[in-house]
Amino acid sequence: MGRLLIALCAKDPAHKIVGAIEVAGNSTIGADAGEVAGVGKLGVKISDDYASIARPDTVTMDFTTAVASMEHLEVAAKAGAAIVIGSTGFTPELEARAKKLAQQTRTVIAPNMSIGVNVLAKIVAEVAAILPDFDAEVIEIHHRTKIDAPSGTAIALGKSIAAARGTDFAENAVYGREGITGVRPDGKIAVLAIRAGDAVGDHTVIFGGQGERLELIHRAQSRDSLARGAIRAAAWLVGQKPGLYTMRDVLGI
Repeated sequence: MGRLLIALCAKDPAHKIVGAIEVAGNSTIGADAGEVAGVGKLGVKISDDYASIARPDTVTMDFTTAVASMEHLEVAAKAGAAIVIGSTGFTPELEARAKKLAQQTRTVIAPNMSIGVNVLAKIVAEVAAILPDFDAEVIEIHHRTKIDAPSGTAIALGKSIAAARGTDFAENAVYGREGITGVRPDGKIAVLAIRAGDAVGDHTVIFGGQGERLELIHRAQSRDSLARGAIRAAAWLVGQKPGLYTMRDVLGI
């Protein structure tokens, strides 16, 4: 994602790359970010010191891990640097801490930066409210190297359904099934994860009724959709007041 973000930003004169960060010990430390991204020399060296470039006039795009993102958010909050976080896998404790820190600077946190997925979340909520008696199931598939399951996006879709129906997602979520499970309880929201090959990310929301079902599907064909959404969020965040925002805020939906 870092290389893709650099490549896309380098091609757009509206944006200027001022820094690139990698984990300490990475072999690219000290190399030119543009050359690593395959777009030629940019005069920006890859560093492992985020604090050295976190400033109020910069926007960071963070696609790392939940723990690393928290560390970066702490630095950004202290420095007043805007930050866009697309990492997933936040525990409830990390999520609570992130929400508190995010208020101290301009922050966008979203489990999925894709514009299409965020439109899907809005539509899913509307359908869930219109069809309150239909069974809701969320199925996602990602590449075999993804380290968390279910995806943050699948959980966000489940939460959208629960909120639209006025129920608590944590109390009604079902993760996977096995054995003699009995009749499906009313009101439950199932979130099922598949890991296979190099799938970028597909999310299917099924609303099942009697004699019919409605399926809403989003398929990510490449990571470009995530990168372009993050860049759009970063550009939008420049003119905002300190606070925590979502991609729906960015898109105005």
